[in-house]
Amino acid sequence: MRKLKSILLYTALGLLANTALADADHLADLRTGDMRKLTLHSTPIPLADVGFINQDGSNMTLADYNGKYVLVNFWATWCAPCRKEMPQLSALQTKLGGDRFQVVTIATGRNARPAMMAFFKEIGVDNLPLHTDPTQALAQSFDVFGLPNSLILDPDGNEIGRLRGEADWTSDSAMEILTTLIAAK
Repeated sequence: MRKLKSILLYTALGLLANTALADADHLADLRTGDMRKLTLHSTPIPLADVGFINQDGSNMTLADYNGKYVLVNFWATWCAPCRKEMPQLSALQTKLGGDRFQVVTIATGRNARPAMMAFFKEIGVDNLPLHTDPTQALAQSFDVFGLPNSLILDPDGNEIGRLRGEADWTSDSAMEILTTLIAAK
């Protein structure tokens, strides 16, 4: 009887593992256009619990967003590709943002709050947070080199995807990938 239970357990675990792999393969198949740059991890990567500055000046960590999928975007006021990408992130937040998904923008490095506010005003963004990582401690802990850089976190706060450089986050491919993730949990 014990042997039968072990066989059933291992069979069930194998089926679950194959299902997870199939889901990852399905997401990878959805990558077209800019989303081809999106690296999807086969295993979620735990992230360091490094703090950053909330838009209200208080300290916070990305663990404050646990319970939902999060697209974390590292940017800077001097970054030309960020200027092009940010309105798309704003549109993404408008379309998908809510209890299960959030776009979180974090200006890394030297970015004065007045310059950040002017940047958002110039490009017509009013629904994304003005968080900062002035010492770049958070960006460095996540091996963020170059801007913009976006990470997709699962509801447990693990990195499940990363895209280096700008992307069209309102593309059909991006929307399909993100809505598939959001619907999965």
